[in-house]
Amino acid sequence: MPHPQAKIHRMFELVEPIATVTFSDVPTEAFLAVGMRNYWDGYFAGRAAPLGLVPAEVVHAVFYNFADGEVARHIPWVWGKTTPEEAIAIRERGSAAALREWIGELANSPDLVRVADLATRAAVSAPTAGRVLYAGLRALDVPEEPVARLWHAATLLREFRGDGHNVALVAHGIGGTEAHVLMALALGMRAEEFGRIHHLPKAQLDGVVDGLRERGLVDAAGRFTDAGRETKSRIEALTDELAAPAYDVLSADELDELIAGLEPIAAAALAGDD
Repeated sequence: MPHPQAKIHRMFELVEPIATVTFSDVPTEAFLAVGMRNYWDGYFAGRAAPLGLVPAEVVHAVFYNFADGEVARHIPWVWGKTTPEEAIAIRERGSAAALREWIGELANSPDLVRVADLATRAAVSAPTAGRVLYAGLRALDVPEEPVARLWHAATLLREFRGDGHNVALVAHGIGGTEAHVLMALALGMRAEEFGRIHHLPKAQLDGVVDGLRERGLVDAAGRFTDAGRETKSRIEALTDELAAPAYDVLSADELDELIAGLEPIAAAALAGDD
């Protein structure tokens, strides 16, 4: 029997704060120490490293939701300062250190070892077909140290879901910048207030919103229409559906155990981030 979609979505909520320690200060500072100019250099070096020395166009396609030209400001420049292999190692060390710091005494709990093992079983079991970034991560060695292993598993599960999310967006005809506009509206924000796109030139962002308005997804005030809200809901539901195969390897009891074990760790990671 497939797992309930509500539990698949709950796994997303729990995995996200663990995986995204990657984008915090400790890993960023480690990348700056090897010559990166800013946060985004480290972001692209670390996240794109499993793809190898591919051109910016490939990273842009795989990452999907960056505006035209944003990836090319960092790829391939970063590969003049580090290598994909070194970037992978820097990212893993920095992320594990950040996670260990954020979750405190939980890092040394025997329960964390069990949670890391269950998460890893799921993370290395999913199909790679059509999941480019996930496939790149699957080719990496799984860390032995439990905190690093948990971060690695969370990253695999996050990117497996992310690859599926891109599929859902493409299936609904939603481009990367459009996806950020819909996310902003779902959070109750105007597009120009959303951190991932607020820096775009006003004319460019207005053009994206106008395109969504012409499709009946956004109203004259720049807010969701019923059709826009329904489209966003369908995309999220399909994303959860496409994320589900990662958890097929776990029994219902094991998935419940994993969720229960992740909850205090994810809560501590969220608190540490704050």
